[in-house]
Amino acid sequence: MKKLIAITLLLIGITATAQDKYTTGMQEAFQLWGEGKISEASNMFERISSAELDNWLPAYYGAQVNTVASFGEKDKEKLTQQLEKAQELIDLAKAISPDNPEIIVQQAMIYTAWVAFDGATYGMTLSGKVAALYQKALQLAPENPRVVFSKAEWDMGSARFFGQDTTPFCKDVERALELFAKFKPESPFHPNWGKDRAEQIVKDCKEAK
Repeated sequence: MKKLIAITLLLIGITATAQDKYTTGMQEAFQLWGEGKISEASNMFERISSAELDNWLPAYYGAQVNTVASFGEKDKEKLTQQLEKAQELIDLAKAISPDNPEIIVQQAMIYTAWVAFDGATYGMTLSGKVAALYQKALQLAPENPRVVFSKAEWDMGSARFFGQDTTPFCKDVERALELFAKFKPESPFHPNWGKDRAEQIVKDCKEAK
């Protein structure tokens, strides 16, 4: 009995140590990202992912770091490097957690970064894929605020590109804000972004009236 208790306590200790290592690593990666150290943050998330084989979050954030950094990037070589790394990491996340709406949104963002860089080259091939991804994510998680918001923002951008009115999509962003108010992430590291941006767009919508 004592031996069983000792083994149980040892396993608990090992799990706690592993969790502490994971927590510390994730916090460090987020800190690097906050300091604008994109490649360092990406590498840290990737290293954590290689140790956490059943956890999609490190690969997801590694993809997100590279994607966010690509918006506004003018150097095609740098952008290509970042978005290829983002794709590699989001593919890892997909393999761990298929049909995950958060991962689907991130995939759509990678494609959007390509379109934003060069709409003439990538718009024709990727715009339809982005729209389809958001439709799929919405079917899987109609109450997820990031899904509702990201789809609305994409729809707004598309309408703007074609010279159409963006006002109809303001209601979707307002709905996303209501969902953000009720949303509770599963853990401190689960996705919880988007609310600030949604608030700004709702403000812009009201000012445009």
